[in-house]
Amino acid sequence: MESVKSRKTGGFAQGIYQQSSRQLEELDTVRELADGRVFAYAQAGASDLAVGKLTQGAAPNANANDETLAASVSLGATEISVTFGGAVTADFYKEGWLWVNDDTGEGYAYRVKGHPAGTAAVIVSLKDPIRCAATAGASTVSAVQNRQKAVIVAPTTLTGIPVGVPVIPVTAGNFFWNQVKGPCPVLTQGTIVIGNVVGPSASAAGAVAALATTDIVGPVGDVMAVNATTEYSLVNLAIPGY
Repeated sequence: MESVKSRKTGGFAQGIYQQSSRQLEELDTVRELADGRVFAYAQAGASDLAVGKLTQGAAPNANANDETLAASVSLGATEISVTFGGAVTADFYKEGWLWVNDDTGEGYAYRVKGHPAGTAAVIVSLKDPIRCAATAGASTVSAVQNRQKAVIVAPTTLTGIPVGVPVIPVTAGNFFWNQVKGPCPVLTQGTIVIGNVVGPSASAAGAVAALATTDIVGPVGDVMAVNATTEYSLVNLAIPGY
């Protein structure tokens, strides 16, 4: 039977204002506090993260975009053999997503349980059973890391999706709770207005700014209280997907 993760309501192994060098929760576990704030369990990427700066998820890897299905896979299977476009390290896509993007089985997505290192015919274990058979040599697959894995300060030109705001300084590689909803001080760039929505800034990494009608990236929250540009204004976060 397919396993579906629900929001945890208690029994958390790591405090909101703590970081850990060991993973203590499943990535993207959602935690809601009584005050209405919501957090997602995350891991910092190769650089330290600062308090109050918007983060983005890792950029999709070109080695896992429209790749060869090395062996046909049957309905109900929990493993799939993939030849990637380049070498992948062990468990690079663990807790992320794999989907069939073309031909038989296309349109179905599966959560990744883990996989060894390699390039050709890498056996990827899935948390979900295959719901539609796929064919070797015809069907192609793609994969992405968990959206809360290897997160970085959002650059001025996004390469991944916005995923939250740390409420503590986080050391590179450590695990932490990334705030995704509710009141949060966030670095501000330019002029913002109470009640208006803000999105990632195109001129200051990690900052939010007023959205223009020409902006492609959508809002990450609305303004509760205004502070000057380069300071930290209070934003009612609403990261898409949470």
